Amino acid sequence: MSSVVISGDTSGTLTLTVPAVAGTNTATLPLASGTVMVSGAMPAFSVYASATTTISSNTYTKVQLNTKTAANNAAFDTAGYFDNATNYRFTPLIAGYYQINSSVAFGATTVFGTGAQVAIYKNGSTYKSSGLNNNSASTQSGGVSVADVIYFNGSTDYIELYIYIYGGTGPQIVGGSNFTFMSGVLVRTA
Repeated sequence: MSSVVISGDTSGTLTLTVPAVAGTNTATLPLASGTVMVSGAMPAFSVYASATTTISSNTYTKVQLNTKTAANNAAFDTAGYFDNATNYRFTPLIAGYYQINSSVAFGATTVFGTGAQVAIYKNGSTYKSSGLNNNSASTQSGGVSVADVIYFNGSTDYIELYIYIYGGTGPQIVGGSNFTFMSGVLVRTA
């Protein structure tokens, strides 16, 4: 293999290595200044609520996304930016635009209520939300998803997942990796 080594002005080096395979390989850098990210350095996570939880009606309740999805025999949080033990929030330390996906499954012990609202909160306030209206109280259950590309400043910005159930008796968030979850990945640095 052939390599080109570039030394930094004060310290460090950058090594470009050509793989030992036949053919031509091309790497094109964008006409922009900034940090070049490689796939191994792009934060990604997937978390879920592990158990069914009864919540209060008519108030926004934070979803306790307490379990990191298993991936390759390890917890799926490549940079360790998701707090799944205390605040149940994602606080990335790399500034940029992140694709965030979330879904909450819900039901009730007796009567569900007339609808639900799921919201991604950014820095403590509603950022993006989606809802479902049943038009009347019933025993049905369902789910609501909300997703968006969200900018994070790389230091203090964070997101959390909340749900609001309109009325009903004993509304519940349904736990499990296929029911109530959030995932995200850095799409582009700032």
